[in-house]
Amino acid sequence: MSEVKVYRVTGRISKPNFQTSFKKEMRALKPEEVVERIYKEMGSKHRVKRFQITILKVDEIKTDEITDVTVKKLTVGDKESGE
Repeated sequence: MSEVKVYRVTGRISKPNFQTSFKKEMRALKPEEVVERIYKEMGSKHRVKRFQITILKVDEIKTDEITDVTVKKLTVGDKESGE
């Protein structure tokens, strides 16, 4: 059975009238799932196409490095219930 990991994605959105950088933390089984979810969520939220999203880095992070409160609660909750 695979274990759910936490990933931090760093990237950039480039539209003609809109430029911004982002960092997002997500839980997934593998990095490919996180990349696909970033494309879906950012595309939906900011109305950008996939080619306008540049993913710079996908890093697996440890529990104590998580800054997103929701992701942290889900991750810590999973570890407590599994023991």
